[in-house]
Amino acid sequence: MTAGGNLWTMLRGRLVPGLAMLVCALSAAPSHAETLKVGAPLCHAQSPLARPDAGLRSLVFSCAGSPAGYHKASLWLRAAPERGQRWRGDAALMIHQSRFDRLAVAFTYADGQTRWQQVRQGDYGSHWRAGGQILFEAPERTVPLTAVTMRFDRLASVDLLRARLIPKGDAIVQSTGMAIAIGAALTLLLVSGIYSLSLAVAVRRSYLAWQAGWSATMLLWGAVWSQAHLGLLPGLAGTASAKIGTFLACLAIAIATASAVLAIDARLVARRLRLPALALGGFVGVVGVPLALIRSENLAWWGDLLGLVILADLAAVAACLGIAWRRGSVEARDFLAAWCLPMAVLAFIHIVDVDDSLWGGGSKVMVLLAATWQALWLSASATRRLSQLRIERDRARAAEAFAQQLARRDPLTGLLNRRGFVESVTPLLDRAHADDLAAALLVVDIDRFKSINDVHGHDAGDAVLCEVARRIERWEGPMCSVARLGGEEFGLLTVGMEGMVLARFAESVRRGIAACDHSVVIGEGSVTASVGVAEVRPASDFQQLYRLADEALYDAKRSGRDCVVIQRCLNDPPGEAPGEAPGREAALSS
Repeated sequence: MTAGGNLWTMLRGRLVPGLAMLVCALSAAPSHAETLKVGAPLCHAQSPLARPDAGLRSLVFSCAGSPAGYHKASLWLRAAPERGQRWRGDAALMIHQSRFDRLAVAFTYADGQTRWQQVRQGDYGSHWRAGGQILFEAPERTVPLTAVTMRFDRLASVDLLRARLIPKGDAIVQSTGMAIAIGAALTLLLVSGIYSLSLAVAVRRSYLAWQAGWSATMLLWGAVWSQAHLGLLPGLAGTASAKIGTFLACLAIAIATASAVLAIDARLVARRLRLPALALGGFVGVVGVPLALIRSENLAWWGDLLGLVILADLAAVAACLGIAWRRGSVEARDFLAAWCLPMAVLAFIHIVDVDDSLWGGGSKVMVLLAATWQALWLSASATRRLSQLRIERDRARAAEAFAQQLARRDPLTGLLNRRGFVESVTPLLDRAHADDLAAALLVVDIDRFKSINDVHGHDAGDAVLCEVARRIERWEGPMCSVARLGGEEFGLLTVGMEGMVLARFAESVRRGIAACDHSVVIGEGSVTASVGVAEVRPASDFQQLYRLADEALYDAKRSGRDCVVIQRCLNDPPGEAPGEAPGREAALSS
């Protein structure tokens, strides 16, 4: 099974059920949780920023309508614990981080005592929790808690505010579970990003680089939104993190759009559809800059408007992928499978308000988990696709090697042809020349072969050639290479064999060919061969050997055939006694 198959099996068998169980667990709201919203049951009041916290008692709260003009003042929100519920020291207030300069929380008890806790931009102290939340625990007291008041200085938008009043035990469980879930998601995004980047470098595919960039952006966004980065950079707490998170979210959508659209072959989707999809994604990315800087009561309205643009972008990307898939694009199929869950999640959270669910993480947790799924799916599909390409490449290389091997072989006898023979003996000759060894080429030509074809037919002639080739092939070895040079001509090249040893070897070749039994195809007649031998020391190139051997072969033919003629060209090394001059020697014949 391929690496992609193993990863897909893991995703299907472990991760998917695990994510489903995690979502179910996060969705289970504690029985005593109380969601706090303006008007239900939060009442509101406003005051100048200079007013001290102790002025809480003189404020007049209104429980009707919505506050306005608070982004340059202090907004006070007050809630009484749920009717019939008696909170003592077991209450905790969890607030989703938002854009504000300072947040002070007052816990008021039945005996009139008020206890304050506060955080401010750049300093959340020990109150920050994973999941983008701030936790305030009511001090331990024996008297019931009667009211919880929140004071926001320069709050950007009350519509983005999410707060819950829950028991401390549930707050600890939720914070721990949220930290584990977010840590796992961020780890998987990190692994996926590194893996995609390594694949992009290895195979030089641009869409894998886009995918790695998207995973990195989602990793940064998840770390900033969840406040995991505050462990290293506590000074970014508050508005700075919110602005960075907004920009990264928009940038991630732009990169995801480019990754999906550019992965498709441009010939499969019309420009009038590709360009609008890329333009919408680019617009979302660009708009992230001013949206991150906006500090207005209309921030939520701008967010809703951007949500509509994101839905249009998703629709355009889905159309591109769908059309490309119908036209046979494997990349489009993989992206659709990976995008189906994130698309559904993004569409769902822009239609349905889920920010009060999933332990206060709401839509952000859903997006993070969906992004993790998408990154892992794309990594698995890329691995599977590249594994298939590697298999196809290996098959192509094997086929090419086989074709090259066939091109170097004689199709009738199976011996090397002239091209393959030259390629195989060249390294052998180079080594012999370097070691000052003699080299010899034997050119064997079957006598009167044309008469065999004329009398017995070409099939008989082919059978004779094959039988001779089988006999010659016996001499194939590390120091001897054999081939069919063409027609009825064969060649044997040896290294290190010279003088009488070479003459006896050539004679044994001649006799071996004459001893072949061809009675099945030509009757009782015998087949003989003439052998021309070129002996050169030190070894020379093939062309010189072949020229000398060919001359010797013609001498053998003129000498009556069925004999061996040796052509020698021996050059003694400098400083030694002169050896034999070039000449011819006729070996014994039958």
